[in-house]
Amino acid sequence: MQKVKVRKVSITSDLTEEKRKQLCELLGNVELSLLYKASVHGYQASAFHQRCDRQGPTLLVAYNHSGYIFGGYTSVDYAQSGQFITDKEAFLFSFQDKIPTIIKVNSECKARYDDAGGPNFGQQLYFCYNNQSAVYSQEYCCKGMVRMAINKTFSFNPATLYGNDTQLTECEVYKVEDDPHISAEEKPWRKVLWTANRRAELLEIIRNHKPLVKSVSRVRILMIGPVGAGKSSFFNSINSIFTGHVTNKAMSGSAGASLTVQFRTYPVNDGREGKPLPFVLCDTMGLEEQSGAGLDIEDISSILQGHVPDRYKFNPMAPFQPDEQKSSRPASLQEKIHCVVYVIDATKISLMSDKLQEKLASIRRKVNSLGKRTYLHQSCD
Repeated sequence: MQKVKVRKVSITSDLTEEKRKQLCELLGNVELSLLYKASVHGYQASAFHQRCDRQGPTLLVAYNHSGYIFGGYTSVDYAQSGQFITDKEAFLFSFQDKIPTIIKVNSECKARYDDAGGPNFGQQLYFCYNNQSAVYSQEYCCKGMVRMAINKTFSFNPATLYGNDTQLTECEVYKVEDDPHISAEEKPWRKVLWTANRRAELLEIIRNHKPLVKSVSRVRILMIGPVGAGKSSFFNSINSIFTGHVTNKAMSGSAGASLTVQFRTYPVNDGREGKPLPFVLCDTMGLEEQSGAGLDIEDISSILQGHVPDRYKFNPMAPFQPDEQKSSRPASLQEKIHCVVYVIDATKISLMSDKLQEKLASIRRKVNSLGKRTYLHQSCD
């Protein structure tokens, strides 16, 4: 019998290195392994499921004749269960110019319909439609003689997503796994979606925030942290984002002692001539480990209760003494601190002295006793 040599065909990805890197960063420093390539394995649903079922999180990337590169991500297995899949991580994407546009799922309980057909997102966007090299987006369904708009799991425009060009030149599916070359220390402590759309969403959430208590028009946020942690720089960054250019309203820099010596309240406007945003950042003198230096713990109680006026100059040797006439009137809820933020230099946490840690713990106990919301900001990747 004659022996026949079978040569394995190597399957290569159509993704450029630049776009692969962008997608990996979008998903949080992952590794993509090609599972399925329609031009090689076929556009049939059976071929897709044979290679992609039970593979965990996957990324589908489609290409059409007009040059669009688009697709979708799901964090849940394909399993032909015949049910809607809940997936709050699911999203669609499309490369426009060099930056991928992300379309997040609106109704996570219907992120995918997991049937034996080709991959679809929300029964709204179908890939390898009818076992052909085509994509199909469904905007309407028929009930009897009535044509009705479907509930949109994803809000997208076919013209924007894929240029209304339904003919695919390729469809690939990748297995999404954590990159084994990245150690636990190097991985971000949370997945952050850094896109222009996400940035606009976050800014709009801040602009439209309304405190639950009607008597409070703006949330007063107190920043507390060691000398040089970056409290004033943090405010300058926030102010620059909304102003639209670099600002340096709060004095900041690096020095042995705190550059901030006054209690300052900083409202932030939406644009140079815009209206005030619904929050005020309050800056304080930096904490130091020695007694008689830096911000006094007793001053924090006065600040939290709304007794310390703007531009009050701190005296590390003597805590704040309220004016007798003004102290007879209790501070309104609008004047009090509503939230406390601890700002700590992430590169110096391991170098923080025991005395400074004890002082922070003491401050935190005092803040908690007054019922203030707190957020320990240790690091941000």
